[in-house]
Amino acid sequence: MSPRPPLTAAQARRLPDYPFQGHWFGHGAWHQHYLDEGRGTPVLMVHGSPTWSYMWRHLVLGLRTRYRCIAPDLRGMGLSDRPRDPDGELLADTRAQDLGRLVDHLTTDRGAPARGWTLIVHDWGGPVGLWWSHLHPGVVDRLVVLNTTAFPPPPGYRLPRAVQALRRPALGRIAHAANAVAQASCRPLPQAVRDAYLAPYRHRRDRSAPVRFARDIPLGPADPGWSRARRLGQALITFTQLPVFIGWGMRDPLHDDLVLAEWTRRLPRASLHLYPRAGHFVLEDTAGQLVEGIRDFLAVTDRGTGT
Repeated sequence: MSPRPPLTAAQARRLPDYPFQGHWFGHGAWHQHYLDEGRGTPVLMVHGSPTWSYMWRHLVLGLRTRYRCIAPDLRGMGLSDRPRDPDGELLADTRAQDLGRLVDHLTTDRGAPARGWTLIVHDWGGPVGLWWSHLHPGVVDRLVVLNTTAFPPPPGYRLPRAVQALRRPALGRIAHAANAVAQASCRPLPQAVRDAYLAPYRHRRDRSAPVRFARDIPLGPADPGWSRARRLGQALITFTQLPVFIGWGMRDPLHDDLVLAEWTRRLPRASLHLYPRAGHFVLEDTAGQLVEGIRDFLAVTDRGTGT
């Protein structure tokens, strides 16, 4: 049996603004935790590293009266089990495959529709969620992009030194989660919220996936993830004719103005919403405004698509 996380579902429900009943899906030897709140058109929210479904709490609370909000914890993160990843496998690829099995379960066994999904991605959720969408054409008909990437780094981009340090396994295993959470928000997070983000990563043994994600960032053609990043960037053309909302924290040192410019070049028809006082954790820095913007975007495109 795969190691379980240090945080139980009952403990998670006592965290600030996370009053949700968790669900579990078995991937053979390991189990994935996910939220499934509300009814209506499914909205799939894919987190990055080192976050988990907790980061979507405000958005789930804001959308669940009209939409079915699905927010999984990626393998090895949040309340999901900690199975060991084979060396050499790209985490974005394996997590996209996990996502496909979860969505198949929801459509086959839990009454979700086979098409008409909205995909919302942040950080590594971009490569994971968009690669899943690429592998399952026609399922997603709307996209929300929040401070992420889905293509090779644009010319001139430099990975922040703090993230470069996290790519060293020994240091990353010790410091990754705490440093990432501390630096990702422009406004100081309440201590209870910081503790909630870090609760699944209290022990070094629980941080393997976040560290591997840092090591998997493709910076050049020699990196294993470079070719997949190129293919994913080319696949973004499938979204050029679909409704796309880009919500961007402008004070993000990881996904900077160069990354944003690349998104607008590749998806020129996207509805662009900039938040000058928000950082990488854009949903923390501007939760009310961003949730309202996404809700309005979904309402308008609901009408536009006849749903």
